Amino acid sequence: MKIKNRLVVAPMTHLGSNEDGTLGEQERCFIGNRANDMGMFILAATLVQDGGKAFYGQPEVIHASQLPSLKETANIIKAQGAKAILQIHHGGKQAITELLNGKDKISASADEATGTREATAAEVRSLIAAFGHATDLAIQAGFDGVEIHGANNYLIQQFYSGHSNRRTDEWGGSRENRMRFPLAVVDAVLSAKAKHNANDFIVGYRFSPEEPEELGITMEDTFALIDALKEKSLQYLHISLWDFYKKARRGADTNAHRLQLVHERIGGKLPLIGVGNLYTPDEILAAFNTGWAEFIALGKTVMVNPDIATRILNGEENNIQRSVDPDQADHYGFPDLLWDSTMSGTQAWLPPLKGQKSNILDI
Repeated sequence: MKIKNRLVVAPMTHLGSNEDGTLGEQERCFIGNRANDMGMFILAATLVQDGGKAFYGQPEVIHASQLPSLKETANIIKAQGAKAILQIHHGGKQAITELLNGKDKISASADEATGTREATAAEVRSLIAAFGHATDLAIQAGFDGVEIHGANNYLIQQFYSGHSNRRTDEWGGSRENRMRFPLAVVDAVLSAKAKHNANDFIVGYRFSPEEPEELGITMEDTFALIDALKEKSLQYLHISLWDFYKKARRGADTNAHRLQLVHERIGGKLPLIGVGNLYTPDEILAAFNTGWAEFIALGKTVMVNPDIATRILNGEENNIQRSVDPDQADHYGFPDLLWDSTMSGTQAWLPPLKGQKSNILDI
């Protein structure tokens, strides 16, 4: 598979799908003009099983009845010339109770604060199978690939983290046991790819390199995960960072940058997608020139500059925005829920409002 350039649209939570997880009209607007001149476009986190929905307006890849919607989504991206990558996801303990369709909220271990119970062994196997089934549907729908969402403290990360996984069976305890779930998900996804003989189908894996909690994921844990992932038949890894230049917290040289350490650990076996607060062409190029990533993902700047790749190609850099302008007439094509939450300040991961400082949490 050839990617036409090194720019990737990072997965962005748009809150714009229909209640049944199918393509919403406002979602169609949001993704309809943001893939032009990009190499890959990673769609918003898309739910693989009932009971794990973590956002209002979250898309789904659960039922065969959703195939027409999924096909349209893939075609919207591919018509703009980018590779369409479906990010597959389950919220685990971060699922929203009123969106569970009567299901229990489950994760690696019980969590009283969020009303989560520990998944049974049968439910663990069902969750793994759901990622494989989602991949099967993605291939049928014509996507160019899937990205396994193992980041941002959602289900897969909850299984790998010593902070959130306190199981005593084969899925918990030692680092090797905690790693068993993410690797089983990878194997399920790759099995679905093999079933279709889809040799040109892209499979990526996104991860968060560290957690702040005492028993949370450290750089040492991430290195161990990378060592296992780079032996799988993946096409890329994708780190999740707020800041491209963030330094390690623990488990490695704290004077070194996380991205640099991860890239060195991969050792050229897989391409790495880097990301983190890059807005302008100069910032994007400087990040790429570090040599720490083969691809650069853009999220917040694509939110407020949907055609940023085209602007870069045409040398139109002077009108690139770094913040959300409340007076933007078309609201950047944001779905109503996203626009309202942005204006109320509840979407901290978005660019700050014009005239305000960002309140993004340091993770």
